[in-house]
Amino acid sequence: MSEPASVPVLLSKGQIFIRRLSSTVFLWSIVLAAIFSGNEFVRQYVFLGLMLLLACLGLIEFYGLIERRLFVRFRLWGIANGLLLMVATFFYLTVYLPSSGFKGQPGRANDFESAVLVLFVLGLFLREFVSKKNQGNALTAISMTLLGLMYVPWLLNFIQKINFFPGVDGRFYVLYFIIVTKFSDVGAYCTGSLIGRHKMIPRISPGKTWEGFVGAVVISTGCSVCLAILLGDRLTGLTVPHAVVLGIILSLGAVVGDLIESLFKREAGVKDSGHFFPGIGGILDLLDSLLFNAPLMYLYLRHVLTH
Repeated sequence: MSEPASVPVLLSKGQIFIRRLSSTVFLWSIVLAAIFSGNEFVRQYVFLGLMLLLACLGLIEFYGLIERRLFVRFRLWGIANGLLLMVATFFYLTVYLPSSGFKGQPGRANDFESAVLVLFVLGLFLREFVSKKNQGNALTAISMTLLGLMYVPWLLNFIQKINFFPGVDGRFYVLYFIIVTKFSDVGAYCTGSLIGRHKMIPRISPGKTWEGFVGAVVISTGCSVCLAILLGDRLTGLTVPHAVVLGIILSLGAVVGDLIESLFKREAGVKDSGHFFPGIGGILDLLDSLLFNAPLMYLYLRHVLTH
Protein backbone atom coordinates (compact mmCIF):
# COMPACT_ATOMS: atom_id res chain seq x y z
CA MET A 1 0.00 0.00 0.00
CA SER A 2 1.53 3.28 -1.12
CA GLU A 3 2.03 6.10 1.34
CA PRO A 4 0.01 9.27 0.80
CA ALA A 5 1.88 12.05 -0.95
CA SER A 6 3.19 14.71 1.38
CA VAL A 7 1.44 18.06 1.23
CA PRO A 8 3.82 21.00 0.74
CA VAL A 9 3.91 23.38 3.67
CA LEU A 10 2.72 26.85 2.67
CA LEU A 11 4.61 29.68 4.33
CA SER A 12 2.94 32.84 5.54
CA LYS A 13 4.04 36.24 4.25
CA GLY A 14 5.79 36.85 7.56
CA GLN A 15 7.72 33.58 7.36
CA ILE A 16 8.76 34.26 3.77
CA PHE A 17 9.89 37.77 4.70
CA ILE A 18 11.93 36.54 7.68
CA ARG A 19 13.54 33.81 5.60
CA ARG A 20 14.36 36.18 2.77
CA LEU A 21 15.78 38.73 5.19
CA SER A 22 17.86 36.05 6.90
CA SER A 23 19.12 34.77 3.55
CA THR A 24 19.99 38.32 2.47
CA VAL A 25 21.86 39.00 5.73
CA PHE A 26 23.77 35.74 5.36
CA LEU A 27 24.57 36.36 1.70
CA TRP A 28 25.81 39.92 2.12
CA SER A 29 27.64 39.07 5.35
CA ILE A 30 29.84 36.81 3.24
CA VAL A 31 30.41 39.61 0.72
CA LEU A 32 31.22 42.13 3.46
CA ALA A 33 33.48 39.65 5.24
CA ALA A 34 35.44 39.33 2.00
CA ILE A 35 35.92 43.05 1.40
CA PHE A 36 36.84 43.70 5.04
CA SER A 37 39.30 40.83 5.13
CA GLY A 38 42.92 41.59 5.99
CA ASN A 39 44.04 39.28 3.22
CA GLU A 40 44.54 41.12 -0.09
CA PHE A 41 43.57 38.11 -2.20
CA VAL A 42 40.32 37.60 -0.28
CA ARG A 43 39.55 41.32 -0.25
CA GLN A 44 39.77 41.55 -4.02
CA TYR A 45 39.43 38.22 -5.77
CA VAL A 46 36.99 36.45 -3.46
CA PHE A 47 34.87 39.60 -3.61
CA LEU A 48 35.03 39.48 -7.42
CA GLY A 49 34.07 35.80 -7.41
CA LEU A 50 31.02 36.50 -5.25
CA MET A 51 29.93 39.36 -7.50
CA LEU A 52 30.28 37.14 -10.57
CA LEU A 53 28.26 34.39 -8.90
CA LEU A 54 25.44 36.80 -8.04
CA ALA A 55 25.47 38.27 -11.56
CA CYS A 56 25.43 34.84 -13.21
CA LEU A 57 22.60 33.46 -11.07
CA GLY A 58 20.63 36.70 -11.40
CA LEU A 59 20.94 36.65 -15.19
CA ILE A 60 19.91 33.01 -15.37
CA GLU A 61 16.77 33.85 -13.39
CA PHE A 62 16.01 36.95 -15.44
CA TYR A 63 16.34 35.16 -18.76
CA GLY A 64 14.18 32.41 -17.28
CA LEU A 65 11.43 34.98 -16.69
CA ILE A 66 11.84 36.14 -20.27
CA GLU A 67 11.53 32.57 -21.50
CA ARG A 68 8.26 32.10 -19.61
CA ARG A 69 6.86 34.97 -21.66
CA LEU A 70 7.99 33.10 -24.79
CA PHE A 71 10.33 35.96 -25.73
CA VAL A 72 13.51 35.03 -27.55
CA ARG A 73 16.87 36.08 -26.14
CA PHE A 74 20.55 35.19 -26.49
CA ARG A 75 20.94 33.68 -23.04
CA LEU A 76 24.55 32.50 -23.17
CA TRP A 77 25.69 35.65 -24.98
CA GLY A 78 24.09 37.83 -22.33
CA ILE A 79 25.54 35.87 -19.41
CA ALA A 80 29.04 35.69 -20.91
CA ASN A 81 29.15 39.41 -21.67
CA GLY A 82 27.64 40.34 -18.31
CA LEU A 83 30.43 38.48 -16.52
CA LEU A 84 33.01 39.96 -18.90
CA LEU A 85 31.75 43.46 -18.04
CA MET A 86 32.28 42.86 -14.33
CA VAL A 87 35.70 41.24 -14.74
CA ALA A 88 36.90 44.00 -17.07
CA THR A 89 35.71 46.72 -14.67
CA PHE A 90 37.39 44.96 -11.74
CA PHE A 91 40.78 44.82 -13.43
CA TYR A 92 40.41 48.39 -14.67
CA LEU A 93 39.75 49.60 -11.11
CA THR A 94 42.34 47.46 -9.31
CA VAL A 95 45.18 47.10 -11.83
CA TYR A 96 45.07 49.74 -14.55
CA LEU A 97 43.90 52.87 -12.71
CA PRO A 98 46.29 52.54 -9.71
CA SER A 99 49.28 52.33 -12.07
CA SER A 100 48.12 54.86 -14.67
CA GLY A 101 48.20 58.08 -12.71
CA PHE A 102 44.44 58.54 -13.07
CA LYS A 103 43.47 56.84 -9.79
CA GLY A 104 41.72 59.94 -8.46
CA GLN A 105 39.38 60.25 -11.43
CA PRO A 106 36.37 57.95 -10.84
CA GLY A 107 34.71 59.07 -14.08
CA ARG A 108 37.30 57.16 -16.10
CA ALA A 109 35.82 53.88 -14.84
CA ASN A 110 32.46 54.93 -16.28
CA ASP A 111 34.07 55.76 -19.62
CA PHE A 112 35.71 52.33 -19.69
CA GLU A 113 32.45 50.62 -18.80
CA SER A 114 30.66 52.51 -21.58
CA ALA A 115 33.23 51.25 -24.08
CA VAL A 116 32.60 47.66 -22.96
CA LEU A 117 28.84 48.17 -23.34
CA VAL A 118 29.25 49.59 -26.85
CA LEU A 119 31.23 46.50 -27.85
CA PHE A 120 28.54 44.31 -26.30
CA VAL A 121 25.78 46.01 -28.32
CA LEU A 122 27.79 45.75 -31.54
CA GLY A 123 28.49 42.10 -30.79
CA LEU A 124 24.81 41.56 -30.09
CA PHE A 125 23.93 42.78 -33.58
CA LEU A 126 26.57 40.52 -35.08
CA ARG A 127 25.15 37.63 -33.05
CA GLU A 128 21.75 38.33 -34.56
CA PHE A 129 23.20 38.42 -38.08
CA VAL A 130 24.43 34.83 -37.79
CA SER A 131 21.36 33.52 -35.97
CA LYS A 132 19.22 31.06 -37.90
CA LYS A 133 16.47 30.71 -35.30
CA ASN A 134 15.31 34.26 -34.62
CA GLN A 135 14.06 35.32 -38.05
CA GLY A 136 11.33 37.86 -37.46
CA ASN A 137 12.27 38.24 -33.77
CA ALA A 138 15.45 40.30 -34.05
CA LEU A 139 14.07 43.30 -32.15
CA THR A 140 12.86 41.13 -29.28
CA ALA A 141 16.05 39.05 -29.07
CA ILE A 142 18.33 42.09 -29.02
CA SER A 143 16.26 44.16 -26.60
CA MET A 144 15.60 41.32 -24.13
CA THR A 145 19.25 40.27 -24.06
CA LEU A 146 20.37 43.86 -23.52
CA LEU A 147 17.74 44.42 -20.81
CA GLY A 148 19.07 41.44 -18.87
CA LEU A 149 22.63 42.75 -18.97
CA MET A 150 21.58 46.25 -17.91
CA TYR A 151 19.26 45.05 -15.15
CA VAL A 152 21.60 42.62 -13.39
CA PRO A 153 25.39 42.90 -14.01
CA TRP A 154 25.43 46.57 -15.02
CA LEU A 155 23.55 47.66 -11.89
CA LEU A 156 25.46 45.19 -9.71
CA ASN A 157 28.71 46.55 -11.12
CA PHE A 158 28.18 49.80 -9.23
CA ILE A 159 29.00 47.92 -6.03
CA GLN A 160 32.50 47.39 -7.39
CA LYS A 161 32.78 51.06 -8.27
CA ILE A 162 31.73 52.02 -4.73
CA ASN A 163 34.10 49.51 -3.14
CA PHE A 164 37.11 50.78 -5.10
CA PHE A 165 36.10 54.46 -5.15
CA PRO A 166 39.25 56.65 -5.01
CA GLY A 167 39.92 58.86 -2.01
CA VAL A 168 37.51 57.12 0.39
CA ASP A 169 37.24 53.75 2.08
CA GLY A 170 34.50 52.46 -0.21
CA ARG A 171 34.02 49.33 1.89
CA PHE A 172 32.16 51.34 4.50
CA TYR A 173 29.88 52.83 1.86
CA VAL A 174 29.07 49.33 0.61
CA LEU A 175 28.25 48.37 4.21
CA TYR A 176 26.22 51.55 4.68
CA PHE A 177 24.02 51.30 1.60
CA ILE A 178 23.30 47.59 2.13
CA ILE A 179 22.17 48.13 5.73
CA VAL A 180 20.08 51.21 4.90
CA THR A 181 18.44 49.39 1.98
CA LYS A 182 17.55 46.35 4.06
CA PHE A 183 16.14 48.52 6.85
CA SER A 184 13.88 50.05 4.20
CA ASP A 185 12.55 46.55 3.47
CA VAL A 186 12.07 45.89 7.19
CA GLY A 187 10.32 49.21 7.74
CA ALA A 188 7.99 48.64 4.80
CA TYR A 189 7.03 45.14 5.92
CA CYS A 190 6.55 45.89 9.63
CA THR A 191 4.59 49.10 9.10
CA GLY A 192 2.52 47.64 6.29
CA SER A 193 1.68 44.54 8.34
CA LEU A 194 0.66 46.54 11.41
CA ILE A 195 -1.28 49.47 9.98
CA GLY A 196 -1.29 49.02 6.20
CA ARG A 197 -4.72 49.81 4.75
CA HIS A 198 -4.27 51.70 1.49
CA LYS A 199 -2.90 49.70 -1.42
CA MET A 200 -0.01 51.26 -3.30
CA ILE A 201 -0.04 49.67 -6.77
CA PRO A 202 -2.22 46.55 -6.43
CA ARG A 203 -1.94 45.55 -10.10
CA ILE A 204 1.81 45.05 -9.57
CA SER A 205 2.16 44.11 -5.91
CA PRO A 206 -1.10 43.63 -3.98
CA GLY A 207 0.64 43.44 -0.61
CA LYS A 208 2.37 46.83 -0.68
CA THR A 209 0.64 49.76 1.03
CA TRP A 210 1.25 53.47 1.32
CA GLU A 211 1.62 53.06 5.08
CA GLY A 212 4.40 50.55 4.43
CA PHE A 213 6.01 53.01 2.04
CA VAL A 214 6.07 55.72 4.74
CA GLY A 215 7.47 53.20 7.21
CA ALA A 216 10.23 52.31 4.74
CA VAL A 217 11.25 55.96 4.39
CA VAL A 218 11.19 56.69 8.14
CA ILE A 219 13.05 53.56 9.26
CA SER A 220 15.59 53.74 6.46
CA THR A 221 16.31 57.41 7.11
CA GLY A 222 16.66 56.81 10.84
CA CYS A 223 19.09 53.97 10.14
CA SER A 224 21.07 56.22 7.78
CA VAL A 225 21.47 58.92 10.43
CA CYS A 226 22.52 56.36 13.07
CA LEU A 227 25.17 54.88 10.80
CA ALA A 228 26.49 58.35 9.90
CA ILE A 229 26.95 59.06 13.61
CA LEU A 230 28.37 55.64 14.52
CA LEU A 231 30.82 55.31 11.62
CA GLY A 232 31.81 58.98 11.62
CA ASP A 233 34.83 59.81 9.47
CA ARG A 234 34.86 56.34 7.92
CA LEU A 235 31.94 57.56 5.81
CA THR A 236 33.81 60.43 4.18
CA GLY A 237 31.66 63.55 3.81
CA LEU A 238 28.47 61.96 5.16
CA THR A 239 27.19 64.54 7.62
CA VAL A 240 23.81 64.14 9.33
CA PRO A 241 21.98 66.36 6.77
CA HIS A 242 23.47 64.26 3.95
CA ALA A 243 22.46 61.12 5.84
CA VAL A 244 18.85 62.32 5.95
CA VAL A 245 18.78 63.09 2.22
CA LEU A 246 20.54 59.85 1.29
CA GLY A 247 18.31 57.82 3.61
CA ILE A 248 15.24 59.14 1.80
CA ILE A 249 16.81 58.52 -1.63
CA LEU A 250 17.82 54.95 -0.79
CA SER A 251 14.45 54.12 0.74
CA LEU A 252 12.69 55.34 -2.42
CA GLY A 253 15.15 53.40 -4.57
CA ALA A 254 14.55 50.23 -2.55
CA VAL A 255 10.77 50.47 -2.99
CA VAL A 256 11.06 51.15 -6.73
CA GLY A 257 13.53 48.28 -7.17
CA ASP A 258 11.20 45.90 -5.38
CA LEU A 259 8.23 47.03 -7.46
CA ILE A 260 10.12 46.60 -10.73
CA GLU A 261 11.04 43.02 -9.89
CA SER A 262 7.42 42.39 -8.86
CA LEU A 263 6.36 43.73 -12.27
CA PHE A 264 8.71 41.32 -14.04
CA LYS A 265 7.42 38.38 -12.02
CA ARG A 266 3.79 39.32 -12.60
CA GLU A 267 4.43 39.58 -16.33
CA ALA A 268 6.00 36.12 -16.26
CA GLY A 269 3.17 34.71 -14.15
CA VAL A 270 5.38 33.52 -11.27
CA LYS A 271 5.47 34.22 -7.55
CA ASP A 272 9.25 34.04 -7.18
CA SER A 273 12.06 34.87 -9.60
CA GLY A 274 13.59 31.43 -9.11
CA HIS A 275 13.96 28.45 -6.79
CA PHE A 276 17.53 28.90 -5.63
CA PHE A 277 16.24 29.16 -2.06
CA PRO A 278 13.38 26.63 -1.60
CA GLY A 279 10.31 28.26 -0.09
CA ILE A 280 11.85 31.72 -0.35
CA GLY A 281 12.56 32.47 -3.98
CA GLY A 282 15.56 33.27 -6.12
CA ILE A 283 18.59 35.51 -6.18
CA LEU A 284 16.66 38.40 -7.75
CA ASP A 285 14.18 38.27 -4.85
CA LEU A 286 17.13 39.03 -2.56
CA LEU A 287 18.84 41.54 -4.85
CA ASP A 288 15.94 43.61 -6.20
CA SER A 289 16.15 46.62 -3.89
CA LEU A 290 19.95 46.61 -3.82
CA LEU A 291 20.30 46.64 -7.61
CA PHE A 292 18.75 50.09 -7.94
CA ASN A 293 20.35 51.52 -4.83
CA ALA A 294 23.91 50.69 -5.88
CA PRO A 295 23.99 53.32 -8.68
CA LEU A 296 22.13 55.83 -6.49
CA MET A 297 24.77 55.40 -3.78
CA TYR A 298 27.59 55.70 -6.32
CA LEU A 299 26.19 58.85 -7.94
CA TYR A 300 25.63 60.55 -4.58
CA LEU A 301 29.12 59.59 -3.44
CA ARG A 302 30.71 60.88 -6.63
CA HIS A 303 28.73 64.03 -7.35
CA VAL A 304 27.77 65.22 -3.86
CA LEU A 305 29.93 63.78 -1.09
CA THR A 306 33.28 63.94 -2.92
CA HIS A 307 32.59 66.68 -5.45
